[in-house]
Amino acid sequence: MTIPTVAHYALTRLSQLGIDRIFGVPGDYAFAIDDAAEKVPGLSWVASTNELNAAYAADGYARIRGAAMLSTTYGVGELSAINGVMGSKAHRLPVFHLVGMPSERIQRQGLVTHHNLGDTVYDRFQALSAAATCVSAVLTPDNCVEELERVIREALRQSMPAYLVISEVNGGQPVLGQPIIGVPLAAVKRQKSVPEELEAAVQTILLRLDTAKKPVAVLTHLVSRYGVRDTALALIEKANLPTALTPNDKGTMDEGMPQYVGLNAGNLSSSKAVRDLVNNADLVLDIGGIVTSELNTGFWTGPYDESKVLSIHDSWVRCGEKVFINVAIDDVLKTLHERLTLRCADHGLTLEPPALVGSGEDPMASASFYPRLQRRLRAGDTLVIETGTCMTHLNKVLLPPGVTAEGQGLWGSIGWATPACLGVAMAKTSGNTWMVSGDGSHQLTLNELAVMGRYGVRPRIFVLNNGLYGIEDVISERGHDYDDLAPVNYHLLPQAFGCRNWLSARVSTVAELDQVLDQIDAHDGAAYIEVMIPNEESQPMADAIIDRGYKLRTPEVG
Repeated sequence: MTIPTVAHYALTRLSQLGIDRIFGVPGDYAFAIDDAAEKVPGLSWVASTNELNAAYAADGYARIRGAAMLSTTYGVGELSAINGVMGSKAHRLPVFHLVGMPSERIQRQGLVTHHNLGDTVYDRFQALSAAATCVSAVLTPDNCVEELERVIREALRQSMPAYLVISEVNGGQPVLGQPIIGVPLAAVKRQKSVPEELEAAVQTILLRLDTAKKPVAVLTHLVSRYGVRDTALALIEKANLPTALTPNDKGTMDEGMPQYVGLNAGNLSSSKAVRDLVNNADLVLDIGGIVTSELNTGFWTGPYDESKVLSIHDSWVRCGEKVFINVAIDDVLKTLHERLTLRCADHGLTLEPPALVGSGEDPMASASFYPRLQRRLRAGDTLVIETGTCMTHLNKVLLPPGVTAEGQGLWGSIGWATPACLGVAMAKTSGNTWMVSGDGSHQLTLNELAVMGRYGVRPRIFVLNNGLYGIEDVISERGHDYDDLAPVNYHLLPQAFGCRNWLSARVSTVAELDQVLDQIDAHDGAAYIEVMIPNEESQPMADAIIDRGYKLRTPEVG
């Protein structure tokens, strides 16, 4: 039996979780990792256009597969990826960031190398990169087996990124120790529960549900991150529990389920009826931990009454002043589903897809675009939503049954969606991947279209072109030069980037959009559509609303 090298073993062990792609940019100090990626059976290298895009793509991939791999080189590479990795940390995604660094022979001799600051401090970047993760390790032949198990366990336990450093020389040396053969992610028990705490937590939840007259649930994306989405939905269905989502969690619940009531976000809720339903509930079962950021609560206009909220977090449960610890979310939900006897009355709300607006030669507008897009989505599809004005529209759109969505509303790094779309599409085994982005966000990372073309990825992309950073105009005054974008003929990009068999078009009227949507349905390939949207749509919000989110004014006296 051939003894694997440190790099080969690390990639093999991680691939056993079910990861079949590694996103990255090659670099000399990471050659041991790069070379190993070509030799591990079932693992394919994806050459991104830059390290930030690679991190975004790994983020998208992890949302579908549950975990991902990212490879960059020392210093310049890993630092370029930090923003993307930090976004994965915010959204609870286990992305394993593998970084190659200079040989220990160079370090022991005190030689000055490139990608450094002209001195001999070789580990200065480790603290920076590790800060974007929940666990880190420097792998050597001697510690590789044990350290890798520790890192995998902790990254999966917390569902957050991990940072692994492998020097170029150690990456090529044999592992000292007995290699471990892992199991797919779905078979991994991420956390264990203390039986007494679990029993007390479950009984408390069941008692509160049993005595509640008007219970509702709010489901968060954490259930997807821990692989318990199906269990959570089965619990909701069994109890017929009225369930809302927040903007941060769009697509987590199948919106075709009769228990779905809509988006709850204070004044920015999908309807007043949804907001009233949640506000008037005598129990809010928070499944996953609601993030009470300004965008998730309508600029804090939708606060939750803590006395009514019962929260099931990843490893703890809170009910008022009672906190139960060391209780794994999968154990809590599974036990609740087994014991639950509650059956709520129907919520009585009527949810409808957005009405079709406009026809024929009417100029394109958001009001005519989103309803038409909604009607083209099919069960099994995934919608990737970029941060910006398109997010504010799509969050309120009723997704058809069986359609999921992915967004980055919490971290909110514009440009994320295009590379993330690549990762999502590569991770999916069925259904189409759709993406909607504004032109401002898309300009940051549009070079990843070339990677999509290279690997034959077939997304359906819509770029809304209004010539400016529309979301910035919405939250500021109009007319700033810094909000204006360089003009780009987006619909010409696929050909320029070498994308073959891509349906590409620019649409300016409703009739043109209807025609191109029909063409997409009949096209066996990717689609890239530039949709002209008038910039007059991006009108600033009322000053009072803006101030709720930014708190700039001197408070009134009294």
